[in-house]
Amino acid sequence: MAGEAAVAGAEGPFCLQQVSITEDSEDDYQYEEVPADDDVSLLEGDEDLEKALQTIQEQAEDAQIIAQRSDLISKQSVSEIPEVVDDFLCNFLVRMRMTRTLDCFQTEWYELMQKGIIDRKDIGFVPDMYTYNQHLEIENRRLKKELENYKQAASKAKEALQKIQKERDFHRMHHKRVVQEKNRLISDIKRSPVTANASGRKLHGPGNCFPTLILAMNSISQPTRVTIIRYLQWRRLKAHYASYEPMLKQLTEKYQSILRQKMLTSLERDRAVGQVTGLQATLQNLESGRGIEIPVTRAGHRCEREDERQDPVQKAVQETREQKYLYAGVAPYDPAKDPTKQKGKRYSKDSEFPKDAQVNPYLARAKECIRPLKSAVYRLSNTLKVHNLAVSCLALHPRKDIVVTASDDHLWKMWAFPNGNIIMTGEGHTDWLSGCCFHPSGTKLVTSSGDTTVRIWDFTKGECILTLEGHSHAVWDCSWHACGDFVASASMDNTSKIWDINSERCRYTMRGHKDSVNSIEFLPFSNTVLTSSADKTLSLWDARTGLCAQTFYGHLHSCNHATFNMKVILYKCN
Repeated sequence: MAGEAAVAGAEGPFCLQQVSITEDSEDDYQYEEVPADDDVSLLEGDEDLEKALQTIQEQAEDAQIIAQRSDLISKQSVSEIPEVVDDFLCNFLVRMRMTRTLDCFQTEWYELMQKGIIDRKDIGFVPDMYTYNQHLEIENRRLKKELENYKQAASKAKEALQKIQKERDFHRMHHKRVVQEKNRLISDIKRSPVTANASGRKLHGPGNCFPTLILAMNSISQPTRVTIIRYLQWRRLKAHYASYEPMLKQLTEKYQSILRQKMLTSLERDRAVGQVTGLQATLQNLESGRGIEIPVTRAGHRCEREDERQDPVQKAVQETREQKYLYAGVAPYDPAKDPTKQKGKRYSKDSEFPKDAQVNPYLARAKECIRPLKSAVYRLSNTLKVHNLAVSCLALHPRKDIVVTASDDHLWKMWAFPNGNIIMTGEGHTDWLSGCCFHPSGTKLVTSSGDTTVRIWDFTKGECILTLEGHSHAVWDCSWHACGDFVASASMDNTSKIWDINSERCRYTMRGHKDSVNSIEFLPFSNTVLTSSADKTLSLWDARTGLCAQTFYGHLHSCNHATFNMKVILYKCN
């Protein structure tokens, strides 16, 4: 039995317990103290019997203790202890902060308990409803949270469905468009006069310049279809516009040749009229018996109109000559009937362009052989800081040692040369200044600016007397006519303009350049205008008609400036 109990104790559950052993044992067994240094030992047989008995007894006690422990553990159930009535009432009164009622309840309750009127066993327990309600509230919150999650998932699914429907509609419409383009392409290919080879892949027509590829439209991808359609459209448009190119080229050549002929004819006519007038005057002088007087043309910076230069005697002589020309069958030159001066609407204040028969007084200096100085002779003499920003242009006074400089600071300044004393400052432009030029008499100044305006300044009044507006972009350059009645301007809007100072209006707009016109200049004592443009060309214009007489090609880059020398030779920079 002891062995079976030991085996059952070894196999079953067990626990450790601290046990205190007293000195007096229950069986009153007398233990002898054996000293450590005692060499006397028991016999081998006695030692084995005592050890076996002691072991069996210990195993039996351990098995009994373990069995009792297991029974207690199995019988004991883990359960929550409900709250008693008095504790519930006390906790309720404390929670509600009813202190006086709590004191009265506790006093009476404990008095009854001490008297034995109330027995604790008969009181009972109160179920914990608050805990149950709390569990219900937590469950309610969890369900609400799940409901919100379901709502969000439903809204996302709705948005995804709408997006998929839109994509479906888009692809459906795109498919219909591709089908229409395919049908159109097939019809275009069928209409094209081509012949197929044996493979059926390439078709070459005798009248076509480009081969046409016929593919199975149902087996090719969408980008390939679009490429083929664009190729056919491009080929059709190219063939359509190619038919106009020879005609346009021919018309352009005719237009240029007619302009050149018209320019040469007008020059020859003016020259012939001048020669006839001189011959008639000579004949009249010979017939009247007076000496031959050769009219001397006074060349200067300002060429006044003929009406202002002639006195009453000269007017009478001219009328007599015109009458004789009529009798002789020769029609005199009438400026009112000049077709070059009848273009556009005329105003009473419009100025008349001078004749091109004037003599340039600077031609005599061109014959002088002046050798240029060597580079070592030039040296810096003075540096003048008159502007806050970059200086864009300058102009020299025609008669005095005066210089005008224009800058990006919206100002122009006139200062004495070479000491640098400021004489006058011009304020009025709202953007950077690009060009300036003195009047031939030196009493006025014209400036061009990035604010699309051209301004005329009078030195005697010290202010701007005229603002010319008409360009749509910045004005790059400006120039005076030798007579002082006209101003030319070049702009970034690919045009140039001839302005009449007396009538304060634009007489002609010269169009022909394909890019920005960078500079403009009058040929001295002439009605010819020179322009340079960013389209790599130079052009000569007739200021009386606003038409181009000649265009020079050859530059590889933009032409920034062009001018004349005293021998009327063009110089340009690009």
